[in-house]
Amino acid sequence: MYDDVHKIQNKQRSIVVQSFTNSVLDPDQPMLGPIESGGTIIANTAPGCWGPMITPRLRGGHEVTTPVFVEGSEPGDAVIIRIRDITVTSIATASGHDSSPEGFCLGDPYVAARCPNCDVVWPETHIEGVGQSSVKCDNCGNAVTPFEIVHGYTVTFDNTREVGVTLNRKAANMVAERADHFAALPDGSRQHSILNYAPADMPAVMVRMRPFLGQLGTTPSIAMPDSHNAGDFGAFLVGAPHAYSISHEDLIKHKTDGHMDIDAVRPGAVLVAPVKVKGAGVYMGDMHAAQGDGEIAGHTMDVSGSVTLQIEVLKNYAIDGPVLFPLVEDLPPLAKPYTEAEKIKGEKLAKSWGMDALEQLAPISVIGTAATMNEAIENGLDRAGKLLDMSVPEVRNRATINGAIEIGRAPGVIQVTFLAPLTKLDGAGLGDIARQQYDLK
Repeated sequence: MYDDVHKIQNKQRSIVVQSFTNSVLDPDQPMLGPIESGGTIIANTAPGCWGPMITPRLRGGHEVTTPVFVEGSEPGDAVIIRIRDITVTSIATASGHDSSPEGFCLGDPYVAARCPNCDVVWPETHIEGVGQSSVKCDNCGNAVTPFEIVHGYTVTFDNTREVGVTLNRKAANMVAERADHFAALPDGSRQHSILNYAPADMPAVMVRMRPFLGQLGTTPSIAMPDSHNAGDFGAFLVGAPHAYSISHEDLIKHKTDGHMDIDAVRPGAVLVAPVKVKGAGVYMGDMHAAQGDGEIAGHTMDVSGSVTLQIEVLKNYAIDGPVLFPLVEDLPPLAKPYTEAEKIKGEKLAKSWGMDALEQLAPISVIGTAATMNEAIENGLDRAGKLLDMSVPEVRNRATINGAIEIGRAPGVIQVTFLAPLTKLDGAGLGDIARQQYDLK
């Protein structure tokens, strides 16, 4: 479909994205672009998680940008995504730990919300009033609540976007009266703002802002709800009773793990993502104002924002999942590049034992996803071994003494982060990225 519509159009050096999917990533739907390899994508993103979760018409739990076609990318390639900028535009947001009341979905509240009163799946809804019963079915007027907040908060940010504070009940209600304004929802967004719920169970708490993208990657090769484009959430699609049910084999084959919730996916980081459809279909969303490792509450401070990415095609690079080169300050202590002083000490020690040279090392972070944390770790170790032509026991050793296993999201997104031999990174075609990212000679 894309080629029929766009084959006579010229490639673009940059593109501004202001439109969104219906929360489903579908390779058969038209993409924006094409953009040339090395080109720039600028996007206005909508909040993920809670807003889409309380908007039954959306079918994936998030609201991500319309994918962009990258010229020259084919299945079996990869794309290098350099994150140039992430800026929060929301003035406030709300979040909290959730529950899913019975009767408000067909198997999965993220994917197939329903009105139990008129039995419509994906009903159109509107807002009436403030609070957790404010989302009403257009058809019958019933409150539709596929999700409820068990313990939550409303938070507002200062003008520098460096800190925020959680609000009391009175202030949260005032924000809810102008929810779309305070959320800064993009014009193309179709979600209800979670600010309408006005949660205020944890007032007067100060927070730091450290924005990153919870969703960044490429389009899967089968239609898939956006929040489920990962091994953990994707497991809920296996044998599901709704229209997006798939087999375990299809999940493994088609997903691209674009939904990572890894807090190191922020300005200055470099992400290498697999290409499983022609044109790659680069998309983004689910910006978070900040998050601790694990996102253990299930959700965090989802915000609107602006993003600038630079995209480059890496030909004939058939990786199964994402590879990340974080900022130095985001690396675990044992995975940071050695200082010159440390190298001098190490070389002196090696020579005293008859060794003339040490391995040249550089950081790398390989993403693993699966239904459980243990399975995700095994997936990440296996991917790292295949990528760098190492045995899994060797990866385990290197991640133990020169790295760490980091948790992106419970229940099953992890990073295998460690110092890898530059010879292995060169063999994998990633050495130059590591040298540039970490200023290595």
